[in-house]
Amino acid sequence: MSYLNLPLLHVFHLVAERGSFQAAATELHLPRSSVSKKIRQLEQFIGQPLLHRSTRQLQLTDVGRNLLLGTGDLRVVLSNLHGIIDETQQTPKGRVKISASILMGQRFVVPVLKQLRQTYPDIVIELSLDDQTVDLLDAKIDIAIRIGQLPDSSLIARKIGNKHWGWFASPRYLAERGRPQAPHELAQHDCLVFENTTSRFNFWPFQDASGDTETVEVAAAIKTDNSRALVDMACEGLGIIMVDPAFVQQECQQNLLVPVLTDWRHPERSPIQLVCVGERTKASQAVWQFLLTHWPG
Repeated sequence: MSYLNLPLLHVFHLVAERGSFQAAATELHLPRSSVSKKIRQLEQFIGQPLLHRSTRQLQLTDVGRNLLLGTGDLRVVLSNLHGIIDETQQTPKGRVKISASILMGQRFVVPVLKQLRQTYPDIVIELSLDDQTVDLLDAKIDIAIRIGQLPDSSLIARKIGNKHWGWFASPRYLAERGRPQAPHELAQHDCLVFENTTSRFNFWPFQDASGDTETVEVAAAIKTDNSRALVDMACEGLGIIMVDPAFVQQECQQNLLVPVLTDWRHPERSPIQLVCVGERTKASQAVWQFLLTHWPG
């Protein structure tokens, strides 16, 4: 181990403590680009990313956090640094936090967790299921599953599928209220609508066999910001929902829900994407690749 790496550690400590490359550069009387280059050199030496970068803030990776704690006393830098490098070069280990919407996580992530844990027993998985869109850096998310186009160009994304839509109700509801034969008849039915602080799905588009599209604004009998509750309410016979058919396969197999308005299709398709912020740790890279490999379809 060369003592020439100690200046790089000094720069890393300043960046971590000041919270930005520019603040560290100002204190060191260096250009910001020089500070960024020194951090990259240290990351190349360690073999793992130390910081998650975005246009708004910096977050330490698990390796970066361990390095900061393990090199606080420069008298023991060399021995601690050897230990950290040895750890990163072994089997992937550490914490990986995955974020997804509730139904997406239940349908696609939970079923593969057992195999993921068997493959990487030293990786601790934190699964965050929330129908609200969260900031990946603020919530310390390593990998997220997101639907739709991504507005933040600093994110790394890989398309893994497409989200579709359909309309479903319980046999009990249809026995009591009748089956709608055309979209405009939804005005005489109870519709269950997903709505949170950023999204409201009360405009339901329908495309017929000839390609003509009409959009119906449904009056919500019940609104909820929880997609799991939306499906559960439909199973209880409370009304008609619009949802991805892949999310209710089990409910349809158990005859808790059946499709309605099957002569029409939803004209929109949204990409499902695996997302992360910047460089990945060895553990998060392993989980990322596992999810890509084992994603249905």
